[in-house]
Amino acid sequence: MAKTEQARRVLIVVENLPVPLDRRVWLEATTLQAAGYEVSVICPMGRGWNEPYEVIDGVHIYRHPAPPEAHAGAVAYAREYLHAMRHWFRLARVVKRERGFDVIHGCNPPDLIFLLALRYRLSGVRYMFDHHDVCPELFEAKFGKRGLLYKIMLLWERITFACADVSIATNESFRAIAMRRGKMKPENVFVVRSAPRIEKFQPGPGDTAARKGAKTMLGYVGVIGQQEGMDLLLEAMHHLIHDLGHDDVHLAIVGFGPHVDVVKADVAAKGLEAHVTFTGALYDEDLLKVLNEIDIGVAPDPKNPMNDISTMNKVMEYMTLEKPLVQFDLTEGRASAGDASLYAKSNDAQDFARCLARLIENPELRAELGARGRARVLESLSWDASAPKLLAAYDRIFSMVGQDTASEPAPRKEAESS
Repeated sequence: MAKTEQARRVLIVVENLPVPLDRRVWLEATTLQAAGYEVSVICPMGRGWNEPYEVIDGVHIYRHPAPPEAHAGAVAYAREYLHAMRHWFRLARVVKRERGFDVIHGCNPPDLIFLLALRYRLSGVRYMFDHHDVCPELFEAKFGKRGLLYKIMLLWERITFACADVSIATNESFRAIAMRRGKMKPENVFVVRSAPRIEKFQPGPGDTAARKGAKTMLGYVGVIGQQEGMDLLLEAMHHLIHDLGHDDVHLAIVGFGPHVDVVKADVAAKGLEAHVTFTGALYDEDLLKVLNEIDIGVAPDPKNPMNDISTMNKVMEYMTLEKPLVQFDLTEGRASAGDASLYAKSNDAQDFARCLARLIENPELRAELGARGRARVLESLSWDASAPKLLAAYDRIFSMVGQDTASEPAPRKEAESS
């Protein structure tokens, strides 16, 4: 695609996942590129994405070595973040020299990318904050307390919003935080929901081998960490099999994370080895083969201050593939799924099991909920609905760039996906 002399140039910075593995960031980057933007990304290496520089689908990706992910202790987090920041500043100089950028698009966590934005602010570069996680609530969910580090997280969040010219939120709850805690003007906060591309997430035949011969297959896809409720899921599985009598069932756990070994040990302790398979991380067609085979999707994220206001990618993926699901009754979980899900009482594993049993015993209800979920996605929750809002946010921030540079930004080509 030919670029104009005034092409809009964007630098996206993400700390916790490589690109294109980070699905939200990759959707944003490719949508912007399709709309005529010049897009560069700084991210860590990992999960097979280890080239220090490559171009994929027109997006220029600059990767740095990833440190071990911190899960406990201020020293470990400081080491992780200082390592990342050093590479942000190093690679930003490379991108500035080779390609240039007018906007830095910072994806949290951590809420520290504002430091890079401040470095380039005097040269007219604007800052777009992409609010992936509510970091103070994430800290509380991980460690079960507040204290000094929680207050530091609040401070970093406040400074981040103060430095941001425009913010994009994953849902209305995050938008409210941007305006309430972040003091941002409503016209500078845009809701860009995370959602799959429906042309890539199509219902279809699955891999029957993944079922392990079971009559009913359950599926979990996502991070395997301490705040994802895997302990509650396994407790529900134990109750479903041993107390409710549904022993012809198998659970596929798709994903990776810091607590895989802990969860595997819990599976063994509960005697569930014959009923649970860990597939590891799966992508693209391999992921679809497993998810298309499941009968019920599970989202065991417990109710806490973070999860209650977060939009879960797995919920959107189950719905897109026309799968019914069970989740705990979370504010944003209900906002996403509506009447396409069954909702268990908050953090009640036995009620979660009862909801699973209800769906196992009622194939007609499963089909009805699945159809409702896919209809919700097709009507208003797919990436096709989010892409125009992303581009509107960028129109807003580039109007500010134009004010600073005393030159009009180039017209953008409409995104093919919108």
